[in-house]
This record gives sequence, C-alpha cells and structure tokens, in this order.
Amino acid sequence: MTIAFITHGDCLLHDMGASHPECPARLRAIEDQLTASGLINFLRHAEAPAVRREHLERVHEPRYVSGLERAAPERGLVHLDPDTAMNPHTLSAARRAAGAAVLATDMVVNGEAAAAFCSVRPPGHHAERARAMGFCLFNNVAVAAAHALEAHGLKRVAIADFDVHHGNGTEAIFRDDPRVLMVSTFQHPFYPYSGIEGRSGRMVNIPLAAYSGGREFRTAVEQHWLPALDAFKPEMLFVSAGFDAHRDDDMAMLNLVESDYTWVTERIKAAAQRHAGGRIVSVLEGGYELHALGRSVAAHVKALGEL
Repeated sequence: MTIAFITHGDCLLHDMGASHPECPARLRAIEDQLTASGLINFLRHAEAPAVRREHLERVHEPRYVSGLERAAPERGLVHLDPDTAMNPHTLSAARRAAGAAVLATDMVVNGEAAAAFCSVRPPGHHAERARAMGFCLFNNVAVAAAHALEAHGLKRVAIADFDVHHGNGTEAIFRDDPRVLMVSTFQHPFYPYSGIEGRSGRMVNIPLAAYSGGREFRTAVEQHWLPALDAFKPEMLFVSAGFDAHRDDDMAMLNLVESDYTWVTERIKAAAQRHAGGRIVSVLEGGYELHALGRSVAAHVKALGEL
C-alpha cells in the first residue's frame, strides 16, 4: 500500500527559541526513527507546496491571514501569544504545513496514494478562524478537510484528533458545518480548557482524566468514536495526529504508549475502509519528547500502510 510522506525543509526553519518545546528537532526525530526502522524506504516522498490563499480563506478570515503576513518579522521573534511566536521563516513554514495537507488530500483522492502522513510544523488544531494560539497559525487539518469538501466535492468528512489537547480551533471552524464530524480525546481539565460544552452528535469530544492510559483511551474510541463514524459514514478521514499523550511526554499527564497509537490507527483505518475507500490523511500535531515522538509516529505510519 502506497503511503505518501509529505514534508518540507522550510518547516525546520521555524524556531520559537532554544527552550521552546515545539522545535525543529521534532521533525528530525521522526525522520531518524523512520530511517532506523527501515520504514522510510516504503514511503512515497513528496515536497509540500506553499498553500494558496484561497485554501486558507476557506477556514480563516482574510483579515487574519493578512495580519499574519504583516506580523512576519524580518529578524528576531514576534509573539502572537505567550506560547506562539514567528521568526523570519515562520510564515513560509506555516504555508508549507498547510500546503502539505492540501497536497496529501489531492494525492489520496486522486488515487496517487492510499493514505498520507504530513510531517510538518507549525501544528494547527488550536488555530481558530481569526486567532493563532497554542503553537498554531493555520489550521492544517481544517484546510485539508475544507479542500476535500470544496475542491473534490465530497459530502461528508471526519476528523479524528488524539492529541492530548482539545482541538478547539478545528471544532470552532466546523461546529456548524453538517458535512464534518469531529471525534476527539484529550486530557481534561487541561489547556485549552475547551471541548466539554461543545459536545454534540457531530462534535464527539471525549475528555480523559489526568493519568488515564490505554484502557480508558481505547474505551472512549470503541464506545464513542467508532459508533459515530459508522453512523456518519464519512467519505474521507483526516487525523490530527498528536503524540503528546504518550506517557514519556511531560507536557501532559496521559499514559499512552506506541501500541495505543498502533491500535487507534488500525481502528481509524478500518472505519475508512468501511466508508471512505480507505482514504486517510494524517497531519502531525503535538508530541514533544523526541524519542517517544519518533517511535509513536513510526507506529502510526506502519499501521497506516500495513507495513
């Protein structure tokens, strides 16, 4: 099975400071682990294009996109919030990250790849229509989902988000769109302190208490995600693939391990095979302990491709 691996060197140039956990080394750790495991040889490599403005404006307000363009510094850092900053390369990296998600969608819909993984940064699922936050500028997975709906004419798509933080931006963008189902798990109460009041038949947000592990996570997926996916019958699945719920990641307090990421990927893949011709696009979100991140992405990609 052909799995596309989409990235770009510009994503390594975005840097928010030496002590910032969302760092360029994240992407290097992923490629190092894929190389060491031999998985890299089974992937179809593609270079992410810069996203077109029309793609961004499907999910972001034009004034917000223009504001980021004006804010981009020629040197040093400009902070958009206490956790989110731009250096001179950030805007290009963000455009490539969103562009990777668009290219992945095109490749999968057009049959050039059975599934795709976008190894990109900055991440995206906290970015709202007109607000950057939580390390995120453009909502990459939302851009991809909107592209599938608008450019490819799909009628129903689903987004599965297993990052340790609730994807508040994704929910805010699609809360009122009947064509989109979002299923998610996240630590609660925890940043960004959302996801509880917005629950509905299409916003299936399942909070997990601190120190929950694979048993609680798998129960949430089996009892809530899978029935929702089967009822909605999406024509394509997208994944906000955050790996910061790993037990070794000290950014949060959940206790997932690599086998949990294999398991959930297999369940998402099976749902995609039942309803969507197997079509999946996965986009990197969080994951900050570098060794755990590399191993977890390798497990995820291996399960995506049945490698």
